[in-house]
Amino acid sequence: MLQVVSINLKQNTQNSKSNLFRIFNIFKTPTFICWSFFYAKLHAASIKIYYIFVNMNLYNIIIIGSGPIGIACGLEAKKKGLTYVILEKGPIVNSLFKYPVNMQFFSSSEKLEIDEIPFISREAKPSRSEALEYYRRITTSNKLNIHLFEKVTSVKKREEFFVVSTTKKKYQAKNIIVATGFYDIPNTLKILGEDLEKVSHYYQDPHFYAGQKVAIIGASNSAIDAALECYRKGAEVSLIIRGEEVGQRVKYWVRPDIINRIKEGSIKAFYKSEVIEIKENELQVTNSDGNITIENDFVLALTGYKPDFSFLESMGIELSTDDKKRPVYNAETMETNVKGIYLAGVICGGLETHKWFIENSRVHAKMIVKNVLVS
Repeated sequence: MLQVVSINLKQNTQNSKSNLFRIFNIFKTPTFICWSFFYAKLHAASIKIYYIFVNMNLYNIIIIGSGPIGIACGLEAKKKGLTYVILEKGPIVNSLFKYPVNMQFFSSSEKLEIDEIPFISREAKPSRSEALEYYRRITTSNKLNIHLFEKVTSVKKREEFFVVSTTKKKYQAKNIIVATGFYDIPNTLKILGEDLEKVSHYYQDPHFYAGQKVAIIGASNSAIDAALECYRKGAEVSLIIRGEEVGQRVKYWVRPDIINRIKEGSIKAFYKSEVIEIKENELQVTNSDGNITIENDFVLALTGYKPDFSFLESMGIELSTDDKKRPVYNAETMETNVKGIYLAGVICGGLETHKWFIENSRVHAKMIVKNVLVS
């Protein structure tokens, strides 16, 4: 932000001493001065000094992402008296907001708690709406410094601090915490027709698909939940599964339900099958029996998601060379190979997106802030 300070110094007066003191106080402000210059104009018995500068706050920590772990990091930073800001490209807990409207968590409510703040839900396993309410109330009641709908576009190292550019402005910080999760980039099929309007990699509300022929690609929790919900809203559901069975990670109280619906013929399952082309009114599927044509109105390609590896690499964070693409970090401090940049939450697992959850990565906030305080 550009600021201009104009101070009129009367020669040989008490005001001149007072105004000089004001100038020195400007220099002592905790803002980082990007550039500055002075010029003086002699007019009659007074000297007018113009001080022009561009300034940006220098934070102890900038947290990228306002998911549960990003919020936990903000709470811990505030508790320890550190200056911080949370930058979020969407609403509070953006990833959770994008979950299906009827989703129920696998974990019980106490496993989703952060900073020992009780999470009370109607059932043992809370719903999406309850989780949104819980994390929103924590954010607002604790008056966390959070900037929403502001996407981080780059993080650059400048000597002893980082410059963070967003879609709205620039910030500076001594330390960065990346808590961006993995829900923003879907694993694409890379087949013809995937770009058709009828194809989506995200599922929200089963009502939309009532009376429609819906093909659901995948065998994990998101795919199975979508299949059952759409079927119960009157959709004709086809489930295309690459493996031999419904995924073993499917919630234990849901798996028998989908298996029974498949056995009775309510949901048609194609095992050891892959979609090879999507057309306006049909799908081309291949399996051991050859190619199959399935009439179709909508496709839900729920084949998983991955972190934004290009963003990590742009900051200089190294990734493992195997197929897991795990970011390099110190397991005791969560600091990456780039000094001052930390990872928190599910992003630590790279493509192993089932390794880290809210319940086992809540500790990252305390680990990181502890290391920041001694660095």
